[in-house]
Amino acid sequence: MGTVLKLISRLPLPVLYMLAWLVYALSYHVFRFRKRLTCSNLRDAFPQMGQREVRVIAKRCYRQFADVLVETVKSMTIQESEIRRRVRIANPEVLEGLRGAVAGQAVLFLAAHQCNWEWLLLASRLVCPFPVDAVYKPARNPMIDRLLVERRARFGGSLIPVDRFIAEVMRRHDGPRGLALVADQTPRVEEDKYWTRFMGLDTAFYVGPQKIAAMKKAPVYFVAMRRLQRGYYEVSFERLAVPPYSMEDHDVVEVYVRAVERQVRAAPHDWLWMYKKWKYRKPLYA
Repeated sequence: MGTVLKLISRLPLPVLYMLAWLVYALSYHVFRFRKRLTCSNLRDAFPQMGQREVRVIAKRCYRQFADVLVETVKSMTIQESEIRRRVRIANPEVLEGLRGAVAGQAVLFLAAHQCNWEWLLLASRLVCPFPVDAVYKPARNPMIDRLLVERRARFGGSLIPVDRFIAEVMRRHDGPRGLALVADQTPRVEEDKYWTRFMGLDTAFYVGPQKIAAMKKAPVYFVAMRRLQRGYYEVSFERLAVPPYSMEDHDVVEVYVRAVERQVRAAPHDWLWMYKKWKYRKPLYA
Protein backbone atom coordinates (compact mmCIF):
# COMPACT_ATOMS: atom_id res chain seq x y z
CA MET A 1 0.00 0.00 0.00
CA GLY A 2 2.77 2.41 0.94
CA THR A 3 4.59 1.75 -2.34
CA VAL A 4 1.43 2.35 -4.37
CA LEU A 5 0.72 5.65 -2.59
CA LYS A 6 4.28 6.83 -3.12
CA LEU A 7 4.02 6.05 -6.83
CA ILE A 8 0.74 7.98 -7.02
CA SER A 9 2.31 10.88 -5.09
CA ARG A 10 4.89 11.32 -7.85
CA LEU A 11 2.17 12.33 -10.29
CA PRO A 12 1.99 16.08 -11.01
CA LEU A 13 -0.58 17.95 -8.95
CA PRO A 14 -2.74 18.80 -12.01
CA VAL A 15 -3.14 15.06 -12.60
CA LEU A 16 -3.90 14.44 -8.93
CA TYR A 17 -6.53 17.18 -9.02
CA MET A 18 -8.26 15.26 -11.81
CA LEU A 19 -8.42 12.32 -9.41
CA ALA A 20 -9.79 14.69 -6.78
CA TRP A 21 -12.81 15.41 -8.97
CA LEU A 22 -13.51 11.69 -9.06
CA VAL A 23 -13.15 11.44 -5.27
CA TYR A 24 -15.58 14.34 -4.88
CA ALA A 25 -18.15 12.84 -7.26
CA LEU A 26 -18.05 9.45 -5.56
CA SER A 27 -18.10 10.75 -1.97
CA TYR A 28 -20.76 13.44 -2.43
CA HIS A 29 -23.00 12.27 -5.27
CA VAL A 30 -22.66 8.47 -5.30
CA PHE A 31 -21.88 7.18 -1.81
CA ARG A 32 -23.11 10.39 -0.09
CA PHE A 33 -20.40 9.94 2.56
CA ARG A 34 -21.65 11.69 5.72
CA LYS A 35 -23.64 14.07 3.54
CA ARG A 36 -26.59 14.17 5.93
CA LEU A 37 -24.25 14.89 8.87
CA THR A 38 -22.45 17.65 6.94
CA CYS A 39 -25.65 19.42 5.95
CA SER A 40 -27.06 19.03 9.48
CA ASN A 41 -23.91 20.58 10.98
CA LEU A 42 -24.10 23.50 8.55
CA ARG A 43 -27.79 24.13 9.26
CA ASP A 44 -27.18 24.12 13.02
CA ALA A 45 -24.15 26.43 12.78
CA PHE A 46 -25.78 28.81 10.24
CA PRO A 47 -29.53 28.77 11.01
CA GLN A 48 -30.00 31.91 8.91
CA MET A 49 -28.94 30.07 5.74
CA GLY A 50 -31.45 28.65 3.33
CA GLN A 51 -31.35 25.06 2.11
CA ARG A 52 -29.82 26.04 -1.24
CA GLU A 53 -26.97 27.96 0.40
CA VAL A 54 -26.27 25.01 2.72
CA ARG A 55 -26.02 22.69 -0.29
CA VAL A 56 -23.66 25.07 -2.09
CA ILE A 57 -21.29 25.22 0.90
CA ALA A 58 -21.52 21.44 1.43
CA LYS A 59 -20.57 20.75 -2.19
CA ARG A 60 -17.64 23.14 -2.02
CA CYS A 61 -16.55 21.57 1.26
CA TYR A 62 -16.46 18.10 -0.34
CA ARG A 63 -14.62 19.38 -3.43
CA GLN A 64 -11.95 21.07 -1.38
CA PHE A 65 -11.61 18.14 1.01
CA ALA A 66 -10.97 15.94 -2.03
CA ASP A 67 -8.20 18.37 -2.98
CA VAL A 68 -6.75 18.07 0.53
CA LEU A 69 -6.74 14.28 0.22
CA VAL A 70 -4.70 14.27 -2.98
CA GLU A 71 -2.44 17.04 -1.65
CA THR A 72 -1.85 14.86 1.41
CA VAL A 73 -0.81 11.98 -0.82
CA LYS A 74 1.45 14.38 -2.72
CA SER A 75 3.14 15.37 0.54
CA MET A 76 4.82 11.95 0.62
CA THR A 77 7.23 13.07 -2.11
CA ILE A 78 6.68 16.82 -2.51
CA GLN A 79 9.85 18.87 -2.63
CA GLU A 80 10.74 21.46 -0.02
CA SER A 81 10.84 24.20 -2.66
CA GLU A 82 7.30 23.39 -3.77
CA ILE A 83 5.90 23.51 -0.24
CA ARG A 84 7.56 26.90 0.26
CA ARG A 85 6.03 28.11 -2.99
CA ARG A 86 2.54 26.82 -2.26
CA VAL A 87 2.26 27.73 1.44
CA ARG A 88 3.12 31.38 1.95
CA ILE A 89 3.77 32.82 5.42
CA ALA A 90 2.08 36.20 5.74
CA ASN A 91 4.05 37.41 8.78
CA PRO A 92 7.36 35.48 9.09
CA GLU A 93 8.71 38.23 11.32
CA VAL A 94 6.62 36.79 14.16
CA LEU A 95 8.62 33.56 14.08
CA GLU A 96 11.92 35.39 13.80
CA GLY A 97 10.96 37.50 16.80
CA LEU A 98 10.17 34.37 18.80
CA ARG A 99 13.63 32.89 18.18
CA GLY A 100 15.27 35.18 20.74
CA ALA A 101 12.23 35.92 22.88
CA VAL A 102 11.67 32.29 23.89
CA ALA A 103 15.25 31.14 24.37
CA GLY A 104 15.10 27.97 26.47
CA GLN A 105 11.30 28.09 26.42
CA ALA A 106 8.38 26.53 24.54
CA VAL A 107 5.85 28.17 22.23
CA LEU A 108 2.38 26.65 21.86
CA PHE A 109 0.96 26.75 18.31
CA LEU A 110 -2.75 25.99 17.98
CA ALA A 111 -4.40 25.32 14.61
CA ALA A 112 -7.71 23.94 13.32
CA HIS A 113 -8.93 21.60 10.59
CA GLN A 114 -9.14 24.49 8.15
CA CYS A 115 -7.76 24.24 4.59
CA ASN A 116 -4.80 21.80 4.42
CA TRP A 117 -3.52 21.16 7.94
CA GLU A 118 -1.11 18.50 6.62
CA TRP A 119 0.74 20.98 4.42
CA LEU A 120 0.57 23.46 7.29
CA LEU A 121 2.62 21.09 9.44
CA LEU A 122 5.24 20.58 6.73
CA ALA A 123 5.51 24.30 6.00
CA SER A 124 5.78 25.27 9.68
CA ARG A 125 8.79 23.03 10.12
CA LEU A 126 10.50 24.64 7.14
CA VAL A 127 9.98 28.24 8.24
CA CYS A 128 10.17 27.95 12.03
CA PRO A 129 13.68 28.84 13.33
CA PHE A 130 13.43 26.21 16.09
CA PRO A 131 12.18 22.58 16.26
CA VAL A 132 8.44 21.89 16.20
CA ASP A 133 6.87 18.85 17.89
CA ALA A 134 3.31 17.97 16.90
CA VAL A 135 0.68 15.87 18.63
CA TYR A 136 -1.04 13.19 16.56
CA LYS A 137 -3.52 10.39 17.03
CA PRO A 138 -1.90 7.05 16.08
CA ALA A 139 -3.71 4.97 13.46
CA ARG A 140 -4.98 1.55 14.52
CA ASN A 141 -3.17 -0.13 11.63
CA PRO A 142 0.61 -0.17 12.35
CA MET A 143 1.52 0.12 8.66
CA ILE A 144 -0.74 3.15 8.13
CA ASP A 145 0.58 4.69 11.34
CA ARG A 146 4.16 4.28 10.11
CA LEU A 147 3.26 5.97 6.81
CA LEU A 148 1.63 8.87 8.65
CA VAL A 149 4.64 9.44 10.89
CA GLU A 150 7.08 9.16 8.01
CA ARG A 151 5.15 11.65 5.87
CA ARG A 152 4.48 14.22 8.57
CA ALA A 153 8.05 14.20 9.86
CA ARG A 154 9.73 14.59 6.47
CA PHE A 155 11.13 18.07 7.10
CA GLY A 156 12.22 17.61 10.70
CA GLY A 157 10.64 17.86 14.12
CA SER A 158 8.88 14.94 15.72
CA LEU A 159 5.41 13.50 16.22
CA ILE A 160 4.19 12.64 19.71
CA PRO A 161 1.15 10.38 20.30
CA VAL A 162 -1.71 12.25 21.94
CA ASP A 163 -1.75 10.00 25.03
CA ARG A 164 1.92 10.77 25.74
CA PHE A 165 2.04 14.38 24.64
CA ILE A 166 1.85 16.18 27.99
CA ALA A 167 4.39 13.83 29.60
CA GLU A 168 6.78 14.24 26.66
CA VAL A 169 6.64 18.03 26.49
CA MET A 170 7.26 18.29 30.22
CA ARG A 171 10.33 16.10 29.86
CA ARG A 172 11.97 18.18 27.12
CA HIS A 173 14.12 21.15 28.12
CA ASP A 174 16.50 21.44 25.16
CA GLY A 175 16.11 25.08 24.18
CA PRO A 176 13.31 26.87 22.32
CA ARG A 177 10.75 24.46 20.90
CA GLY A 178 7.39 24.76 19.21
CA LEU A 179 4.52 22.55 20.38
CA ALA A 180 1.81 22.17 17.73
CA LEU A 181 -1.78 21.00 18.23
CA VAL A 182 -4.78 20.87 15.93
CA ALA A 183 -7.15 21.30 18.84
CA ASP A 184 -10.65 21.62 17.38
CA GLN A 185 -11.48 17.93 17.62
CA THR A 186 -14.01 16.60 20.12
CA PRO A 187 -12.81 14.97 23.38
CA ARG A 188 -14.16 11.57 24.27
CA VAL A 189 -17.07 11.51 26.71
CA GLU A 190 -14.89 10.25 29.58
CA GLU A 191 -12.12 12.85 29.07
CA ASP A 192 -11.78 16.23 30.76
CA LYS A 193 -13.33 18.89 28.58
CA TYR A 194 -14.25 22.56 28.48
CA TRP A 195 -17.77 23.48 27.39
CA THR A 196 -18.36 26.76 25.58
CA ARG A 197 -20.48 28.23 22.78
CA PHE A 198 -18.95 27.61 19.33
CA MET A 199 -20.82 28.54 16.15
CA GLY A 200 -23.81 29.23 18.38
CA LEU A 201 -23.83 25.69 19.80
CA ASP A 202 -22.77 24.12 23.10
CA THR A 203 -19.44 22.50 22.20
CA ALA A 204 -16.80 20.51 24.07
CA PHE A 205 -13.08 21.27 23.62
CA TYR A 206 -9.91 19.67 24.91
CA VAL A 207 -8.38 21.23 28.03
CA GLY A 208 -4.88 20.08 26.99
CA PRO A 209 -3.85 23.45 25.52
CA GLN A 210 -4.59 25.16 28.84
CA LYS A 211 -2.59 22.58 30.81
CA ILE A 212 0.40 22.68 28.48
CA ALA A 213 0.49 26.48 28.34
CA ALA A 214 0.32 26.71 32.13
CA MET A 215 2.90 23.99 32.83
CA LYS A 216 5.40 25.23 30.23
CA LYS A 217 4.67 28.95 30.82
CA ALA A 218 4.46 29.20 27.05
CA PRO A 219 3.12 32.02 24.88
CA VAL A 220 0.23 30.80 22.72
CA TYR A 221 -0.20 31.54 19.01
CA PHE A 222 -3.06 30.74 16.68
CA VAL A 223 -1.95 29.49 13.26
CA ALA A 224 -4.57 30.58 10.74
CA MET A 225 -4.67 29.18 7.21
CA ARG A 226 -6.63 30.47 4.25
CA ARG A 227 -6.93 29.26 0.67
CA LEU A 228 -5.63 31.67 -1.98
CA GLN A 229 -6.49 29.41 -4.94
CA ARG A 230 -6.38 25.73 -5.72
CA GLY A 231 -3.17 24.32 -4.23
CA TYR A 232 -1.98 27.63 -2.73
CA TYR A 233 -2.42 28.80 0.86
CA GLU A 234 -1.46 31.63 3.17
CA VAL A 235 -0.56 31.16 6.84
CA SER A 236 -0.50 33.82 9.53
CA PHE A 237 0.43 33.75 13.21
CA GLU A 238 -1.69 35.54 15.81
CA ARG A 239 -0.67 35.81 19.46
CA LEU A 240 -3.54 34.66 21.65
CA ALA A 241 -2.13 34.69 25.19
CA VAL A 242 0.99 35.09 27.28
CA PRO A 243 1.77 33.69 30.76
CA PRO A 244 1.03 33.57 33.61
CA TYR A 245 -1.93 31.20 33.36
CA SER A 246 -3.98 29.19 35.80
CA MET A 247 -4.50 25.43 35.51
CA GLU A 248 -8.06 25.89 36.79
CA ASP A 249 -9.09 28.56 34.26
CA HIS A 250 -9.86 28.06 30.58
CA ASP A 251 -8.79 31.43 29.20
CA VAL A 252 -6.34 29.92 26.70
CA VAL A 253 -8.93 27.51 25.32
CA GLU A 254 -11.57 30.25 25.15
CA VAL A 255 -9.46 32.67 23.08
CA TYR A 256 -8.51 29.77 20.81
CA VAL A 257 -12.18 28.87 20.28
CA ARG A 258 -12.98 32.45 19.33
CA ALA A 259 -10.08 32.50 16.83
CA VAL A 260 -11.28 29.25 15.23
CA GLU A 261 -14.83 30.58 15.04
CA ARG A 262 -13.67 33.74 13.23
CA GLN A 263 -11.76 31.61 10.74
CA VAL A 264 -14.67 29.24 10.12
CA ARG A 265 -17.19 32.05 9.61
CA ALA A 266 -14.84 33.75 7.14
CA ALA A 267 -14.49 30.59 5.01
CA PRO A 268 -17.00 27.91 6.08
CA HIS A 269 -16.30 25.76 3.00
CA ASP A 270 -12.74 25.17 4.21
CA TRP A 271 -13.61 23.61 7.58
CA LEU A 272 -14.12 19.88 8.15
CA TRP A 273 -17.92 19.73 8.54
CA MET A 274 -18.16 16.01 7.83
CA TYR A 275 -16.92 14.85 11.24
CA LYS A 276 -18.94 14.58 14.44
CA LYS A 277 -18.02 17.78 16.23
CA TRP A 278 -21.32 17.79 18.13
CA LYS A 279 -21.56 14.07 18.87
CA TYR A 280 -23.06 14.42 22.37
CA ARG A 281 -25.00 17.00 24.34
CA LYS A 282 -23.72 19.16 27.15
CA PRO A 283 -24.59 17.54 30.51
CA LEU A 284 -26.88 19.45 32.86
CA TYR A 285 -24.19 19.59 35.54
CA ALA A 286 -21.49 21.03 33.24
